[in-house]
Amino acid sequence: MKLEAVIVCVNYSDFLAHTLPSTRNQFDKLVVVTDSKDNDTKKLCEYYNVECVQTDVFYENGDAFNKGKGINAGLERLDLDGWVLHLDSDIYLPPQTRSILENLPLDKEKIYGADRLMCPGYEDWIKFVDKPSPIQDSWIFIHLDRYPVGVRIAEYKTWQGGYEPIGYFQMWNPVGSGVSQYPSKHGFADRTDVLHCKKWPREKRELLPEIVVIHIESEAGIGLNWKGRKTPMFGPKASLPTLSWLDKLFLFLDKLSKCGYKPNRKISKEAKKESPSELEQGEIKVIGAGPIEGPLDESLEEWLRG
Repeated sequence: MKLEAVIVCVNYSDFLAHTLPSTRNQFDKLVVVTDSKDNDTKKLCEYYNVECVQTDVFYENGDAFNKGKGINAGLERLDLDGWVLHLDSDIYLPPQTRSILENLPLDKEKIYGADRLMCPGYEDWIKFVDKPSPIQDSWIFIHLDRYPVGVRIAEYKTWQGGYEPIGYFQMWNPVGSGVSQYPSKHGFADRTDVLHCKKWPREKRELLPEIVVIHIESEAGIGLNWKGRKTPMFGPKASLPTLSWLDKLFLFLDKLSKCGYKPNRKISKEAKKESPSELEQGEIKVIGAGPIEGPLDESLEEWLRG
């Protein structure tokens, strides 16, 4: 079995760094496509000795992110004389994926998809890496309980609709199917993959229950990055800074001002008090602003005390 793959990775190197080590060894040839400014992806590919294509076709004619054109730029670098897999950069292929595919009676006229388990964040992913739970087990069992199973796309009320293998995992044979190009008329990342799989009639679109991949994400949601990367970086969360009493006070006053609360701007004639412990019950002094009119409730006093 000859198996090639194309991955589009624009500003997704933080995900690709976790998926590429397992992915790269399962293909006869792998091409990663990014834009001309994404040097992090380029350096990552250089480290793992994977071919990287840098192109700005994603943004031609004012498109926000034409993923189809990027995929085609990758397909042009493949031989296309065996099986081709279009794969997202945030998809982890379990190590047994290639060997399982080699044992399946695949139809060269069909397009294939796979289910995905949705890993909700970096911390959960690191727990999996440190202590992996088997997905394919004992050459018999398929486990779907490590993470929630992602949705499938199936137009079950549409004539000739039905199951549609979408872009995170689409495998087909260009010679057997006669399909060697990806749709590129849609200017965003959405729907291009649906248009691609609809080149095959429903009876030629098939789910591979033996293959289960893992989708890693930094923020849950559908379509968040269809017009370019918007979600947070995939990595450890930074610890929150420790705020002083005065910092908390100014943050609170800022929130009050946005809610329409107006503090008393008259300068207090009383002697200035140097620390929170010297303030009278229910009173706040603000440098250059004077006291806030009205008493403070107990929850606010507790919050200010830290």
